[in-house]
Amino acid sequence: MNRSNAKGFTLIELVVVIVILAILAAVALPRFTELSAEAHRASVQGTAGALGSAVALVKAQWTAEGSSGAGLVEGFGQGNVVVDDEGWPQSVQGGADGPCQNLWRALLQSNAPSIPATTPTNGSPDYSVSADGDVCVYGYELDDRGAEIRYDRSNGEVTVENNA
Repeated sequence: MNRSNAKGFTLIELVVVIVILAILAAVALPRFTELSAEAHRASVQGTAGALGSAVALVKAQWTAEGSSGAGLVEGFGQGNVVVDDEGWPQSVQGGADGPCQNLWRALLQSNAPSIPATTPTNGSPDYSVSADGDVCVYGYELDDRGAEIRYDRSNGEVTVENNA
């Protein structure tokens, strides 16, 4: 076989390609993991924004109804959201779970990220739920950074703690 008719890559060409791929992988891999962390932070921020908007909508509906005391807000969700005398959502009438779980489901409605229920479901939930006095704490469970959404039922404030 004549050397001028040989087809293929030389050893040096293969080594150069492998080195270039290794350099690209070393640069791209850390950036990819950072994008994943950013996606989790954005998910928590988006959910907190949705919760804050829902709280504001309940307050606006309560105000539009001309309400001046605690009670049910008609016309929002299933009409079973209970507010305090300032119009901030407190709980859900007839809910099967705790007030924080019931509020999560009532305020975020059908597209809400999953939380624990009294009836176990398949898979682990997206958020854990706990209460610290008047504050509902929703802990993000899909990564290990400890992000939390906090809803203060006494003043309607929704905050995010991203411990990243």
